[in-house]
Amino acid sequence: MIDKSQPNSNNHHTLSNSLIDNNYFNLVHDKITKELTCCKSDLAEIEQVGDGYSESNGNGNSKILIAKSKGLLGIHFCENVSELAIKLYDDVILKIDDEFEFATIIETGKIVNFKLSKIEHSDSKLPVIDRVVNEKDIERNINNVINCSEAKKVFLKYIHELSLDMKLVDIHYQFDRKKLFFFYTSDGRVDFRELAKKLAATFKTRIELRQMGVRDEAKRIGGLATCGREFCCSTFISNFKRITTDIAEENNVANSISKYTGPCGKLKCCLSFEIE
Repeated sequence: MIDKSQPNSNNHHTLSNSLIDNNYFNLVHDKITKELTCCKSDLAEIEQVGDGYSESNGNGNSKILIAKSKGLLGIHFCENVSELAIKLYDDVILKIDDEFEFATIIETGKIVNFKLSKIEHSDSKLPVIDRVVNEKDIERNINNVINCSEAKKVFLKYIHELSLDMKLVDIHYQFDRKKLFFFYTSDGRVDFRELAKKLAATFKTRIELRQMGVRDEAKRIGGLATCGREFCCSTFISNFKRITTDIAEENNVANSISKYTGPCGKLKCCLSFEIE
């Protein structure tokens, strides 16, 4: 018989890990912020971002934030046009044209402005934060996740029937359910026209099949690296850099390449961090 008066050890362990991760993030976040505020050149760049990107409202909320979504947006800048009171880790609904996506705010304040100062601004419109999620939004997102799990069985059944050489990586329902994404890897090109027809007929929505490489697969699935932290690609890297054996040689690891190969089979992204 289970003594219900005793706390669940698994829940306690999960809570402890969550607190450790949050404390670690806060320490790193504070360190970077202090370095930015102490660096006059970076401050000058931040102030010169312009176009309203570094402005904030009366509550101190930046108009430009960084959000993370499981959809095609991934980690992306977004605009707080309505100047909503949004905090770090708040879940929000993003609007892109006439489509909506569920996302989580992962960066706010000076770090966002600093990152904006390091990229070239384009004329493309940023996703707009439509609202902070409510109970109905959370319930709908949970249903979407459940439906993705059910869609996996259907997808695997169809590729078996059609004898298609495809490895399913992930499935994602757009929040408004206008699109259903299937991410996969394959050694070569796949003629998935018949598969797309079957999936569209089954789920009654627009189907998008996206082929990805092994590094994108690792980024999407995530995991722990040999350093004990989460993969760089699934946490903060938005664009992959080309990692070559020349970089390995500059880091004096050319004789032990196997030790510096990530789970994706490619050289680890963190090798590029050592190059000045």
